[in-house]
Amino acid sequence: MTVVSLEALTFGLGRLADAAGRLGECLVLLTRDPAYYHHELESLDESALDIVRVETFDTEAVAAELARVRSLRGLISSTDTWMLPGADLTARFGLPGLDATALRLARDKARVRERLYGAGLSRGRAVEDPDPERLVKLVESETGFPAVLKDTAGTGSMNVRLVRDAGELRAALAESPADLKGRRFAEPYFSGPVYSAETLTWDGRTRLLGVSSRLMSREPLFREEITAFPVAFPEGEHEELEGWLDRVLAALGYTDRFAHVEFALTGDGPEIVEVNPRIGGALVAEGMCRALGVNVYEAMVQAALGTRPGLMDARVPGDGPASAFVLGYPDSPGMLTGVAGLDRLAGMPGAPRWYPTKPPGAPLEHLTDSRGYAGILYAEGPTAELATHRAVAAANTLRVLTSAP
Repeated sequence: MTVVSLEALTFGLGRLADAAGRLGECLVLLTRDPAYYHHELESLDESALDIVRVETFDTEAVAAELARVRSLRGLISSTDTWMLPGADLTARFGLPGLDATALRLARDKARVRERLYGAGLSRGRAVEDPDPERLVKLVESETGFPAVLKDTAGTGSMNVRLVRDAGELRAALAESPADLKGRRFAEPYFSGPVYSAETLTWDGRTRLLGVSSRLMSREPLFREEITAFPVAFPEGEHEELEGWLDRVLAALGYTDRFAHVEFALTGDGPEIVEVNPRIGGALVAEGMCRALGVNVYEAMVQAALGTRPGLMDARVPGDGPASAFVLGYPDSPGMLTGVAGLDRLAGMPGAPRWYPTKPPGAPLEHLTDSRGYAGILYAEGPTAELATHRAVAAANTLRVLTSAP
């Protein structure tokens, strides 16, 4: 009995392999480059999973490999890049899976905004037009300024820009980003701190597992910098937030699996920033495992098998440490040469640890979004607040070093 993962997030492969083993399933990783998972694989026993190298951007090549898998029972596709091909392959092989229509909707940020606006779950709508001047007029009449210019299929804060007036919007539209993954659109800017709800949904009901903080760079960019889990909310607000998230995901037809839902907590209540139909990336899921006291990846495997995840009903211990992490960006673009200050982490509170995400020699060219970080500084504490303080203190001792290419 085998479960296949079509690529994976940067971290969590070890947890996923352990979860599959505990559930009596073999895990196969289909990947175009095993080196991408070097940090995880170097700590795993060779028997933990099978690795098959295949061009994962070639759907037919992936299908051919899936056809060779004996006793294939489920397919996991937990990344933004391979989510939709994974959904199509799930349907082709008759495996359990969420309706691909819901995933396509969730991956289109403009359609999500419009769907939620129509359902009365957002106060703003999305506007788009290929003609820059017509888009400026739509923003002036429909969303107002400030507004946010986005990529409908963007990830990692790429091509996200705050525009405070028509002049800034015209200037942003005059740029032609080469890495645009979808269409450019605009939506209102909702002021307030941003969080990420970590949820699990099954049979159309959503459980809020906890909330992560999202601290970002100064306007007009939205570079992700610091995350902590779990954020403590006053009594009763957790239940209200869970009910709101249940309605949001139901409006999108999202009936099963994890979601990582970013929202701004405005003066008038929560507003969706975006809905990611997957578990949280970077070290979010690792922090969930430690804080909740369970391997949340078991729910991912169970969902792929079409069985109700035990995590939907379990009373989790919830007595583990809170966690926080800081993304490590260099001061200037160039080739990564190393990280200074790692020797100073020993003895600092929170057991800080550096998780590399780029190898030496890797180019770090895009410092305005998450493509530009070289690694993650992780630390723990009794609360998310104290974990954040410890992570920031430790990260402040480090310097990501680059040299001119």
